[in-house]
Amino acid sequence: MTDVIARIKTGGKHFEILVDVDKALAFKKGGNISINEVLVIDKIFTDAKKGDHASGKDLEEVFKTQDSAEVARQIIKRGDIEVPVEYKHKELSDKAKQIVTFLSKNAVDPRTGRPYTPERIESAIKESGVNITNKPIDSQLKEITEKIAIILPLRIETKRIKIIIPARYSGQAYGVVRTYKEREEWMNNGDLEIIINLPVGLQMEFYDKLNSLTHGSVISQEVKE
Repeated sequence: MTDVIARIKTGGKHFEILVDVDKALAFKKGGNISINEVLVIDKIFTDAKKGDHASGKDLEEVFKTQDSAEVARQIIKRGDIEVPVEYKHKELSDKAKQIVTFLSKNAVDPRTGRPYTPERIESAIKESGVNITNKPIDSQLKEITEKIAIILPLRIETKRIKIIIPARYSGQAYGVVRTYKEREEWMNNGDLEIIINLPVGLQMEFYDKLNSLTHGSVISQEVKE
């Protein structure tokens, strides 16, 4: 467990809390974790290192409550978490391993139809100098594969899928589907009909995101060639 400071500056005032970095980041991303598990100390500070506590008056004025759990929740969700450099390096290393694993399972050599070994993919990533970030795989997959392909020809197995998103959800859901867009058509009633090419290995993650945003109201159908 690594204890760090989460902080926020709002309403002209500064507030800090002490949190477990792993649990705080999981909480910020919407993980199923209690705020009480995140907090190292159930106190709100103006300066955690000095031990200066925030006044109840300031908490009430800025957060509309003096409940430390609710204030901490707002600080984590809206503020910044102090992430140690070594932790960032570990996150990037873990993300790189996830990408290597994904490509070794879902990408093939288009000349032979055979998959590449994880070692060969890892080597190509290093040779290409591609910049891997700690973002979801789907948001950086296109850039990574384009750069790797200069060194290592590859094709990712995909499925063509037609999706209809109801008008009331089309705005927030568009960001999820546009990465894989082949073509789109906005219907007269505001619904979005879109054809996507979705990597087979990302189907579960893709539908989890889409169904969460649309409350499971999308209609999808595989489009046969």
